This record gives sequence, structure tokens and C-alpha cells, in this order.
Amino acid sequence: MSQTLKIAVIAKGSVHSYWRSVHAGVIKAERDLLDQGINIQVIWDAPFREGALDEHVKMIERFTQQGVSGIVLAPFDSRALASPVEAAHQRGIPTVVIDSPLDSPHVVSLVGTDNRKGGELAADLMGQHLGGQGTVLVLRYQEGSTSTEEREQGFIQRLRRFSSLEVIASDCCVGATRDTARRASETLLARYPNLQGIFTPNEPATAGMLMALVSIRQAGKISFVGFDSSDIYIDRLRSRFIRGLVVQNPLRIGELGVKTLVEHIHGVSVSRRVDTGATMVTPDNMDEPEIRQLLNPQIA
Repeated sequence: MSQTLKIAVIAKGSVHSYWRSVHAGVIKAERDLLDQGINIQVIWDAPFREGALDEHVKMIERFTQQGVSGIVLAPFDSRALASPVEAAHQRGIPTVVIDSPLDSPHVVSLVGTDNRKGGELAADLMGQHLGGQGTVLVLRYQEGSTSTEEREQGFIQRLRRFSSLEVIASDCCVGATRDTARRASETLLARYPNLQGIFTPNEPATAGMLMALVSIRQAGKISFVGFDSSDIYIDRLRSRFIRGLVVQNPLRIGELGVKTLVEHIHGVSVSRRVDTGATMVTPDNMDEPEIRQLLNPQIA
């Protein structure tokens, strides 16, 4: 019997629906590979609170010391985690990153969404809803989070095609939890009372802004486009409190992250960039079968 591959998967967090779907994809990959006769053990780990950078570093260091066969990492910060990944590389442990890029030459592949394109999809829908006129607020998530920064930049640059649309980027980052995003959203909504549109770049930012809009009875009155899906969004999307969600394929991200790493370990040449796609979900298409699968990813 061949030696068991031990693959560590380190996510950004464990609370949000997005990461639960990534975990489901990781489980699917493990089952598929076992069915193919590959001896593999996948170890899932994540900080409880998204954004716990020190905890992230310690997880990489611990798995490196344990001598795992490889690491699948969703880096919270594009720079701070480069050093422990370098240390893993020097020990012969390869790393595939998922969801967000890492500034390191020692990454085997990046598996995830074309985030800039996702921001552009959101801008196209916003411009359509507003008829190319009005003032739009862009929430900023977290400095160093390359995935959300690319979404924000893609949205802003695309929206500038509309000369009569004013874009305001928040001067502060809303933080990694729904509660911090809600408080920041309430402050920004009070500062800018005449907004026509709002864009939020990930799940906690979208949830926090939605709660803030509901609390001041502005939900449905402002064209609100978010990123990622969650159970709490579905009814709000149907009632048009949210006009659109750019939805990734987190199950596919988790699955391909593991499978890409295993292919590399087995000597197969893999792509440096694997795009898992992004889809705009609106009240008009949310009941289509393929959209429902994206909103409620499940494995058998």
C-alpha cells in the first residue's frame, strides 16, 4: 500500500457560509481521490474568527513541523503569510493557495475566483439599475486582503465608464465580522444619507450592510449589490432588498484546491491559475436550477 498523503487545508475562518461550502468541497475531493485508490487524509483547520493573523501563522508552522505532504491555504493577508509558506517550501512541503493570492514565488497554484471580473459584474448591474446616474458607496473590507481589494478595484474602475455616477470608497475598512461591518455601515449611512447605490465585497460586509439598512428602514430603497451567498440573503434577495449577489463557487474552490495539490505532488504539471468562475445572481434568475445549486452547495 502506498504512503498516505496528509494534506492540511487552512481556511480564513470557520463561521461564514462561504467557508462551510469550501469545506464541503474539500470533503468531496478527499472522497473522490480515495475512490480513485489514492491514500489521502485531509486535515481541515481554521481560526474561529476570520482575520486572526497570528493564529493563521501558527497553523502553517504547526503543519510544517508535523511534516504534512502539502498545504492548501486561504491567506488572509497577501504578505504576512509569505514567510511561513517559504519555510514550508524549504522543508519540501508545497502550498496551493485558494480564494486569495499570496505574494510568494513558492506557491504552486492559485485556485479561486477572478475577483476583478466579479467586481466588474457587480458594476454592470449597478449601472443598469441606476441608469448610469447617482452616488454609489463602496465598502472596503480589509487592507492586505487581495481578493476583496481586487473586487473593489474592479467595481470602481468599471463604474467609471458611467460619467454621471459618483463613486465613494469608504475611508475605513469594515473589518472581518458581521458586527464590525454593521457598525461601520451605520456610520457611513449616516454620513452619506443620499446614496443611490452600495457595493459590498464579501459575505460579512454584505451581511453587516444589510443589517444596517434594515435597522434604518432603507432596505430596498437603495440599489444594493453584494458578494457571496448566505442563508440570510435568500429571502432578502427575493424581496429585492438586495438587487444582486456576485456568487463564487466555494465548493469547487475547495475541491480543486486539494486536487490540484495532489496532482502536483504526483508530478503532474498544473496551471499557475485556476479560475473557478463567478455568477451574478438576481431576483429574476435565483430559482434557476444551476443558480440554486450555487446558492445551496451540497455534496452527497
